[in-house]
Amino acid sequence: MSSHLSEQEIIRRGKLDELNKLGIDAYPAALYPVNTSALFIKQNYKGEENKEQFAEVCIAGRIMSIRDMGKANFAVIQDASGKIQVYIKQDDICPTDDKTLYQTVWKKLLDIGDIIGIKGYVFTTKTGETSIHVKEFSLLAKSLHPLPVVKEKDGEAFDEVTDPEFRYRQRYADLIVNPGVKEVFVKRSKMINAIRDFLNEHNALEVDTPVLQSIPGGAAARPFITHHNALDIPMYLRIANELYLKRLIVGGFEWVYEFSRNFRNEGMDRTHNPEFTVLEFYVAYKDYEWMMDTTEQLLERTAIATNGTTVITSGDKEIDFKAPYKRISILEAIKEHTGFDLSEMDEAETRSACQQLGIHADAKWGKGKLIDEIFGEKCEHHYIQPTFITDYPVEMSPLTKKHRSKPGLVERFELIVNGKEIANAYSELNDPIDQRERFEDQVKLMERGDDEAMFIDHDFLRALEYGMPPTAGIGFGIDRLCMLLVNQPSIQDVLLFPQMRPEKREE
Repeated sequence: MSSHLSEQEIIRRGKLDELNKLGIDAYPAALYPVNTSALFIKQNYKGEENKEQFAEVCIAGRIMSIRDMGKANFAVIQDASGKIQVYIKQDDICPTDDKTLYQTVWKKLLDIGDIIGIKGYVFTTKTGETSIHVKEFSLLAKSLHPLPVVKEKDGEAFDEVTDPEFRYRQRYADLIVNPGVKEVFVKRSKMINAIRDFLNEHNALEVDTPVLQSIPGGAAARPFITHHNALDIPMYLRIANELYLKRLIVGGFEWVYEFSRNFRNEGMDRTHNPEFTVLEFYVAYKDYEWMMDTTEQLLERTAIATNGTTVITSGDKEIDFKAPYKRISILEAIKEHTGFDLSEMDEAETRSACQQLGIHADAKWGKGKLIDEIFGEKCEHHYIQPTFITDYPVEMSPLTKKHRSKPGLVERFELIVNGKEIANAYSELNDPIDQRERFEDQVKLMERGDDEAMFIDHDFLRALEYGMPPTAGIGFGIDRLCMLLVNQPSIQDVLLFPQMRPEKREE
């Protein structure tokens, strides 16, 4: 037997051998006829009033505790809906003189963590707990690895496992032992479904765009690089799906959206994971003012669908997603929180402002990046309630239409909630000549060493030359939005399988 096994694992494998000797398949393939759930029973059983409805129940789940009482046991079974107590008695499951099923299998060869199926009827114990009286049970899967348990009393775990290394690396076990974790991901699904329902009701079309791209366009970010063997060319995992969705607007669709998995080869922290989910949608004949109104409607409805209210708790703060939201330009926000008016400053003066504010100003950064750093360091954290930060300098936004009435600015907003960006939106740039010049400016930044600057996408420029109607577009950080709506402090808590360093294993 492998030397890396713990003592408990060795014992469980020994029990598996004993089951095999008894002719009991510990991993049967047969269909098990589940007809109810723990939650349904606990919510609907009314005792004598409707006991006939629960005279023949069949559920399956994982053993979470066993209390040995001699010829009878109480156990707790956990299925997808929750936990329920079961009562198992030797004479009920062993009506003949052969007591092997109870005395050997149930009492000696089963462990916490094993998955079993039970058939029986529902009753109420003397202490008033709704339970299942077992008439028949079947082993459906033997657990060879003990469940992690922080504390145990009378054979039942009563505390949660909090070690993040365990929780994120072994999410499957985290979901078993920490009951609140599953609810986080149920709410995440409700949130995404609410967004999708809103868009579908407005006749938006859900589409798919490439994950492998020859040019990583649509955002300023460092990409992951791979190689396509058949074509013998470098390829990039997408950093955004924007340019493909806008190609579809050129093609004649008027409202398209995609929930996309994006990849950015950058840092990892409590709000960043290298693989993340973004919703982007683009609507023809609209602008960023319309998009702000629509965003308010979408998020108000999504908050209600997820939690039943527009008011959510995030840490020690209460945040209300009820429309309307505050709107303030980025330069006004910087002036309000730093005293510096950057509206007339050139790159050198903006760099000097950074130095006076104690903000690192890398030599390869242009004016737009410097302004972004000032806002991020000195302003962003002040905006707790949903706030639209609007009208960014043109240097910060190479894909955005210039402002119709404010020279040097573009029609863009970011939605900031609880001090973090949740969404980024534009009146989309549809002038192909202007767009080419913006791309060329990005190439100059790349030549200065900015590894987040954009590539020139010549095919996208060709698409614009066919003509793209006035268009509004937005990208939502789905993971960050989920963090807010389910009150989780880290992006890893709303990703089922967050990125981690490979586990070191003993050979």
